[in-house]
Amino acid sequence: MMKVIRNDKRPIWQQLLDQAIHNITSGVWAPGELLIPSRELAHLVGVSRSTIQIVYEELLSRGYTVTSRRGGTRVSKWNQVAESTKEIIAYGPIPPSLPLLNSAVDQLHDWFRGKEHREVDIDFSPHEPYLDGQFQKNWRQSFLHASAAMDLSSWAYGNPYGLTPLREQIQRYLSLERGIHIQTDQILLTSGAQHSIDLIAQSLLSDGDTVSVEDPGFPAAWMAMKYRRMNVVPVPVDANGLAVERIHPQSKLIFVTPSHQCAVGVVMSEPRRQQLLHKAVQEQFWIIEDDYDSEFRYRGEPLPTLFSQASNNTLYLMSFSKMIAPGIRISAIVGSVEAIGQLARIQELTYRHLPIMDQLTLTHFIKNGHFMRHMRRVRNVYRRRHEAMTKAIMASGLGERFTLSGIETGLHMLLEAEESYDEETVTKLALQQGIRVYPLGPYCLKSKRKGWVLGFAKVDEASIGQGIHRLAELIL
Repeated sequence: MMKVIRNDKRPIWQQLLDQAIHNITSGVWAPGELLIPSRELAHLVGVSRSTIQIVYEELLSRGYTVTSRRGGTRVSKWNQVAESTKEIIAYGPIPPSLPLLNSAVDQLHDWFRGKEHREVDIDFSPHEPYLDGQFQKNWRQSFLHASAAMDLSSWAYGNPYGLTPLREQIQRYLSLERGIHIQTDQILLTSGAQHSIDLIAQSLLSDGDTVSVEDPGFPAAWMAMKYRRMNVVPVPVDANGLAVERIHPQSKLIFVTPSHQCAVGVVMSEPRRQQLLHKAVQEQFWIIEDDYDSEFRYRGEPLPTLFSQASNNTLYLMSFSKMIAPGIRISAIVGSVEAIGQLARIQELTYRHLPIMDQLTLTHFIKNGHFMRHMRRVRNVYRRRHEAMTKAIMASGLGERFTLSGIETGLHMLLEAEESYDEETVTKLALQQGIRVYPLGPYCLKSKRKGWVLGFAKVDEASIGQGIHRLAELIL
């Protein structure tokens, strides 16, 4: 018999329902057993009939009972679960083994933060930009304005291409700053470079297609494409950038960072650029041009993009992660109307669209001048830190012992050693001294080049000098 427990905080109907379900699942009420009429049960339990009716309706809706006009309400054909089966259910299915995924994620972690995740005094991270209180104040202002200005229509499903006002702001920026003149339907918003590369692999390539990448290069790119079952082939990088003549003849796509090579830092020479563009048109393959930090140039103006010279073959990637903050997670792919349309269909199927609030906030941030003021402010910071890094390396003697490259553009430079050099031991010794440096090894597929990728965006001038001096003491 069911009963009401007066000191139980659950509603009475919930108490009785739980007891009824227990009676059915444990076999106290056998399959096919006729339930006591609601009026009679209400009298026995001492509750209102409406309470019992709620319980019976819940049992019926959940499938514990069945009802008919003449047969009344009966316990459904409930198969009692054996204890051994309960034990199996408790564990659930075992996820499949994904060695390729696990290996890629482990490599990604090693590349991004190193093998040992300890706190350090000075971190020469090449991955993160400079942020300050002014940025946070302006972003909060944009966020509050976007929240206040939203109407109910803003919360509907959005455009898979991305918010139109934001794409218009990006269109204007690219035209003024990078010489890329396009329409808004040539822009697709994504949540970062890896998301962009994954979309491209799904949309424009097939399983087993050959993809050529820089070596050393951007690990997240070739890891993402390997996971999408592409045949990833490394192409050497020299002082002029990607060695175009070494591109695999069956390549369907080339991933390149021409404005500031990741991680060697060199700028792709004009003859190489023309050679690559000619080859792409002649052999009809795609070029992914990752322009991740070309806005920060210390000698002259940013170089013309590959996209502006061969827009039908090139997919141009830009990201606000390096320009503003990684936490924003908004990037863009720029390409031909046809290519972007294909990408948008995959986006609509798999991701739908980016969060609306983030897009509205970034739109306000750009439209009201915060973005360009931020860029001017951080360029000045980076210029000072770039100069401090260069001077410190030369003054410490590291510039004589190792080769320094990648000093024209971007937020990192390469201190390159001979191939026989033990970069891992030095990396560990530096870590023990409270300095995190980033070895070149994780950026390499087959390349045997050695050295350290040193970022300066998040390290102030005094710490740069101190960190480089301590590093020099370890290895000179």
